[in-house]
Amino acid sequence: MNILLTPLSLLPALDWVAMLLFFGGWVGYAVWAKRRAEVEHSVLATTNRWRRHWMLQTTRRENRIVDSAVVQSLSASPQFFASTTILIIGGLLAILSTTDKATELVREIPFAARTSVLVFDLKLVLLTAIFVHAFFRFTWSLRQYSFGAILVAAVPEAKAITDEAERQAFADRAGRVMGLAAETFNDGLRAYYLSFAVIGWFFSPWAFIACTLLVLGVLYRREFRSEVLAALRAGLS
Repeated sequence: MNILLTPLSLLPALDWVAMLLFFGGWVGYAVWAKRRAEVEHSVLATTNRWRRHWMLQTTRRENRIVDSAVVQSLSASPQFFASTTILIIGGLLAILSTTDKATELVREIPFAARTSVLVFDLKLVLLTAIFVHAFFRFTWSLRQYSFGAILVAAVPEAKAITDEAERQAFADRAGRVMGLAAETFNDGLRAYYLSFAVIGWFFSPWAFIACTLLVLGVLYRREFRSEVLAALRAGLS
């Protein structure tokens, strides 16, 4: 029993509640958003329909230079974020190696919480873990886009495809690969958004809770209630 209480005593009860809300909100929102998209189209679900339409049009074009350029442009975003994430992780690890000085600096910030070095390290480790997760998602998204590029390059010439069922099957398959790449990239971006919520923890657990709820609200607004979603859906009607 004492072994269990020792790690729990590192943080006040409110901090544990804030952490549980953060992880519960992150995982819960991800699961809920995926299921909700089956009933009410999200930005991701709607753009996936456009991706399938794009792949269908690819089969009807003789020259696919434009399609190759679009795939390359799409893959540039996860590549940029993966490179940026590496720099962020390096910076956080550098701060972890000089925790004493960093703690003193944070204490000078108005309204920042006064915590022990161990608790400060825990907050930095949480931030680092979030960006490590984001890095893996961005690099996996980049690889998936490369798979999509292979599919585009492997499409037979338009006049060689005589079976409409074959055309539709390719559009489903290639559109699915492109959609998975976009979904994985979206997971990485979601981690970036939620990392801002963790910054609120350096001020107080209440700020952590408030920032978590605010970020989740922003994510919901942009994925299900944004103006760009309305424009995308209008184009499909």
